[in-house]
Amino acid sequence: MHKDNYDIVIVGGGVMGSSAAYHLMAADKLKVAVVEKDPSYAKASTPLSIGNVRTQFNLKENIQISQYAQDFLADFEDKMEVDGIRPKISWHREGNLFLIEEGSRAAAENDMALQKELGCKVDWWSRDKMKKRMAQCNLNGYVGATFGPDDGIMDPYAVLMGFKTKARSLGATYLEDEVVKINTHKGAVTGVTLSSGIDLNAKIVLNCAGPWAGKIAKTAGVEIPVVPVKRQVFAVDPKVKQDNLPRLTVLPSGLYLARETGGLILVSKTMADDPIGFDFSWDEKRFTEIIWPELADFIPQMDTLKLMRGWAGLYAVNTLDANAILGEWPELRGFYLANGFSGHGFQQAAAVGRHLYELITGSETSMDLSVFGTERIIARKPIVTNVIV
Repeated sequence: MHKDNYDIVIVGGGVMGSSAAYHLMAADKLKVAVVEKDPSYAKASTPLSIGNVRTQFNLKENIQISQYAQDFLADFEDKMEVDGIRPKISWHREGNLFLIEEGSRAAAENDMALQKELGCKVDWWSRDKMKKRMAQCNLNGYVGATFGPDDGIMDPYAVLMGFKTKARSLGATYLEDEVVKINTHKGAVTGVTLSSGIDLNAKIVLNCAGPWAGKIAKTAGVEIPVVPVKRQVFAVDPKVKQDNLPRLTVLPSGLYLARETGGLILVSKTMADDPIGFDFSWDEKRFTEIIWPELADFIPQMDTLKLMRGWAGLYAVNTLDANAILGEWPELRGFYLANGFSGHGFQQAAAVGRHLYELITGSETSMDLSVFGTERIIARKPIVTNVIV
């Protein structure tokens, strides 16, 4: 059997794996292999997402991660330039708006206070302001909204490919293959076996497999609470254009509207019965029977629209607390996890990639992300926070 030796093997070449590869290669010339089974990324979570970055969280560390992402992405195109070619990420920093009901106002104000204390730009929109800015919307039941003017949407595939192209230019090896087993010996990883029959030897294996993370971890005898949950997105063309909406509007029910160029609106909703499994089919009835009635109630003008297309992607949901699982697994030396981002992986990739480099190389950490440590998974002690969208 053919064997190759590496310092680090990264399982998964999506935005998280490619950010980690970039940070490792940029700071320390290690021998890094990134194993990605589908370089077209047709079913990868990042290209199927809307590419949103926001600081409106209520956990300090999640806010700080997003602040770093906003700073990092500000000159991303320059940093990722390779041979004179710069990625075009098309970042529209036009704001995210979260509508607030009376029962949630106190919590929203507390969240805003924390965000402002950490240096975020976030504003309270009164009902009067909402009525002026969004006169076409049915605002009954909402006492106001929080608005993050620096939040926005970009091309997630362009960000992924920017990280990947730069990592490769710095010497990272990308292999089109599939990890079928993480190999271990005496409580430590020794590498991975690929579906092609090749063994990659490495003392460090990093699980960046997104929705497939739980499946990959199991091959090393590690159980993590990460499952693939299907999320469906629908692109609609309303008869009456909604160009005055914020770039992203989120309702307390979990329904969100993301305004695209050309007048299209992307609509989705997080629901408790979203199916678990590797299913990428999308259901038009879900839109017509569940989402459209709520959408038309919120914006009556959208009772007339054309459903242009739909698609489904997977969230890697951490069923313990819907937050990231970061760091070395205590019971298996050299096995590092960057999993369970529960829909926030794209915007957290820059900070997590840097953090993984620091953990793996023993460097001083730039940000204290110990709250996301693996120990809480073994202890079954969830982070108490409210994560939506």
